[in-house]
Amino acid sequence: MAEPKIDRKPDPNHQRRLRVLRSLTPQQKLDQVFQLNERTLKLFRIGLRQRFPDLSEEEFEALYLQMRARCHNRNY
Repeated sequence: MAEPKIDRKPDPNHQRRLRVLRSLTPQQKLDQVFQLNERTLKLFRIGLRQRFPDLSEEEFEALYLQMRARCHNRNY
């Protein structure tokens, strides 16, 4: 099956970004992954709190952990 063509606008910094990424050590790349994961989880919490503003802290934490477990199981 042919993949759909994605029309992307030109990115003038693409080559520069690639050079920077290629220059990183494996440890620096891993650090970047952990930082991105932290940011993603923070945004996930913010979005979840916006969807469920009336939950208590305990209810919210339980929901957050339940939703994380569901996401984790889908991806692995």
